[in-house]
Amino acid sequence: MEHKPMTLKRTLSVLALTAAPFLVAESAWAKDITIRMAAPDWGPTRFMQEHANATYKAPSGNNVQLEIDFIPWPNFFDRVNASLNSGEQKYQMIVSDSQWLGTFIESGHFLKLNDLIAADAELQAIMNNLHPALVSGYSTYPNVSAADIEKTGYPHPDANYYGFPQFPDTYVTYYRTDLFCDEGENATFKAAYGSDLPCNPDDWESITWDDWENFGKHFARKSGEKLGSGTADGDFYGIAYQAAKPLDFSTMQINAFFWQFGGGIWDETTQPNSPALGVVNSAENVEGFQRFLDLLEYAPPIAKTGQMGIFEIQDLFMQGKIAAIVDWVALGAPVIDPATSKVHDRAAFAVPPGNMRDGKIDRTGNLGGQPFVLTTWNDDEVIKEALDVVKWWLSEETQIAAVKAGGQSGLVSVLNNPDYESWAPWNAQHKAMLEWQKDLWHVPEFFELLTQQQEEFDKAITGQISAQEALDNVAAFQDELLRDAGRIED
Repeated sequence: MEHKPMTLKRTLSVLALTAAPFLVAESAWAKDITIRMAAPDWGPTRFMQEHANATYKAPSGNNVQLEIDFIPWPNFFDRVNASLNSGEQKYQMIVSDSQWLGTFIESGHFLKLNDLIAADAELQAIMNNLHPALVSGYSTYPNVSAADIEKTGYPHPDANYYGFPQFPDTYVTYYRTDLFCDEGENATFKAAYGSDLPCNPDDWESITWDDWENFGKHFARKSGEKLGSGTADGDFYGIAYQAAKPLDFSTMQINAFFWQFGGGIWDETTQPNSPALGVVNSAENVEGFQRFLDLLEYAPPIAKTGQMGIFEIQDLFMQGKIAAIVDWVALGAPVIDPATSKVHDRAAFAVPPGNMRDGKIDRTGNLGGQPFVLTTWNDDEVIKEALDVVKWWLSEETQIAAVKAGGQSGLVSVLNNPDYESWAPWNAQHKAMLEWQKDLWHVPEFFELLTQQQEEFDKAITGQISAQEALDNVAAFQDELLRDAGRIED
């Protein structure tokens, strides 16, 4: 029989028919897998869900869906804690505050990642690309310091790894350019205090808490008084930072004052040889805490009620009621959005004030943001799919998209991208502040430590006790609790 050459059209038809069974088989082999993740309900996690819906394709070929359970911040810890301790095994991943790590690791809920990272070159590359402060705060338990992480890189010989950055966060200053750059305001301020108001972000690099106090005094106005080129619409205040009893709000700002004034918190990295008495209530801590309290005189009245949290000061700033605030980078996007902010076109960002110590300004602050972790009850296939979600989220492409959407990245390669600072008006300051970050405790007793400390701080903020009394109470409680837990020994 004569064989005629096959035409291109016929060739493609035959190939299509031949391939069809394999395509059907491949589709039949694909599994439907849902990765459920508990997360706080705010912009950084909402973006993650939206971006996953739009872009995520599992490398395995399985039909993998990231399904985030959005929980309001005030209820977040309680809901996660209840779920983990109920045995329901609802979540394959969880966004965890760093201070929760010890609690849920020691109770067997968070998966140790050392062997999984060691077997995966992509995950190793990610770990080596993360800022050391974030590896220390978000991944290691027992905690290994950022300085030690920086010395060794990945892997640190003594580190147990548990998490990856979902959203890194730092404090920055939000300020009004129409006020700080106003010629009349500057002339009045200079006549009173002998220095210029900081107009450009670079000007803020020399700003101390003493300057911050002067801003508070200068910009305090009554309704109808001249303010910049106009008049104050209602009472107006110069400065604010968080001073609130809920969650960890006061602690996160007060810790900065401890560190900047030469003090510190109980140091879990040197237990059982790290005392609480004489450290938590040291003269340096009392001085720093008193400075924190004194500056509340120039904040809105809500400060003295113990309810001036991160969202309250953000809202007051967006309403045009405060000249400058210290708040998290994570809350910047609504401030420059015309739909939510009256000062969207007048808001600028700078490094926070610091304390002049030993001839240098110390801006040490408490690390914010959260890691995300894997839970321990997942089978091997789900673990692999969850780690592929981690790789997707911490890929440069996804991280750049997150930054451009108003979020942040922990990847050094993204932070060092030549265009990074142009993607958001707070990026230069966030990058600068990463070098100053320390973190809260990670030990399982963190909840008792934090709850009692917040209570004592609140008593001082609301004028019931002195800074010294509050810190003496905190130190005594921590000493007893941590001795009972075997974390302090004589």
